[in-house]
Amino acid sequence: MNQTKSVKTLPLLAAIFFLGLSCNSTGKKQQEQIKVTRQMAEFEKLDALWLIWPTTDHKQGESVEKVTMALVDILINDIKIVISCADDKVLQKAKSKLNEKHTNSENLIFRVIPSVEIWARDMGPVFVETRNGNHAIADFNFDSWGYADTLDVNSMTEETYDEKVAELLNLPLVSSTMISEGGNRELNGKGTLMVTETVEKGRNPKLSKAEMEAEYQRLLGVKKVIWLKEGLLEDRHTFLGPLSTADNTKVYTVVTTNGHVDEFARFVNDSTILLASIDSTELKDPMARENHRRLEENFRILSESTDQNGKPFKIVRLPLPRTILTTMGPGDYVYDYIKTLEYSDGSEFPKGDTITVVAPASYLNFIITNRVIIGQKYWREGMPLTIKMQDEEALRILKEVFPARKVVLLDALAVNLGGGGLHCISMHQPRLLKN
Repeated sequence: MNQTKSVKTLPLLAAIFFLGLSCNSTGKKQQEQIKVTRQMAEFEKLDALWLIWPTTDHKQGESVEKVTMALVDILINDIKIVISCADDKVLQKAKSKLNEKHTNSENLIFRVIPSVEIWARDMGPVFVETRNGNHAIADFNFDSWGYADTLDVNSMTEETYDEKVAELLNLPLVSSTMISEGGNRELNGKGTLMVTETVEKGRNPKLSKAEMEAEYQRLLGVKKVIWLKEGLLEDRHTFLGPLSTADNTKVYTVVTTNGHVDEFARFVNDSTILLASIDSTELKDPMARENHRRLEENFRILSESTDQNGKPFKIVRLPLPRTILTTMGPGDYVYDYIKTLEYSDGSEFPKGDTITVVAPASYLNFIITNRVIIGQKYWREGMPLTIKMQDEEALRILKEVFPARKVVLLDALAVNLGGGGLHCISMHQPRLLKN
């Protein structure tokens, strides 16, 4: 999900860290006394959806631009779409491509904001509501998903993305040096937050849960945090080393996050949670078997949890797609990055050879807008029909839990092969309640 080299996060002295909790790593944050009341849920009314125009494909022949254009086609009549472009050259290309089909659409807005990657969910603007009913932007720190440190040049470019948005929209910032990505935070809009513990603790090894919860409360208005244990196995950090299939084939993850919550657990309203599940027929697959163990542990945690008012949740299970494998080789964007990593298990990357990779496939990584749900599907000609049946089951369940919205599933494998999904490449901008 990034172009930076894998290094350990630089240690910071605890005293410096805590003195800087409300400061940006660049020292350019607006230091205002802003009381955040809440982060609005994604299923509430939106004003816009932010996307970053892609400049590369993760695997040759798998077009990320095609997926982005499909999203615009589906949403153009539903919501304003802000297309963020890394520079003027990218802006001209995006305008040329989109204006061919959507000439002078009032729902298309173009902005130039420097960025390296497309994952708007993780470093994009986190809109929060303040005590006076206005918006502010909550700004966490960023270390390239644990593949670099906060002082890496690409990390700093991505970290300042939301600052640029705040400047464009004339919104105040509420900032922290605590590292956290939007894809690992799921909120119900009433004060309850779900996160994956391994991710948040991994990004902030010197912080306790209580200290992190205090930052969630300050930046997001959170009243209660539910700590889920681990994310999906195919979302594991690539530098931890390859995984093994049932026939002992080595498979690599694709610069993934180490377990973002939006891959396996999502709020669909303030009291209902969608949680991924593994069919019992898949347990011969060692990756599916490990995912089953992790998901059932998270199911236990959610079953024993309550919301901010002490009320239990309704939990709906949604299947996880069967393991999706493909190959990559020299010249593929992801391959050329992961061959540079130092693998902590001592393994050697087979440079120059074709490798097998596993996609972080999920039906949970969907986009919610005012009238539309856009999810992911996986079956392609030649694949087992069981995957097609899972696509159909996912579509059925999503229609059930979002009865007032149209549900569309896209082939988003091109995006998945970069380490994320449709939800990961988008950021919602809520409507101001006072409007």
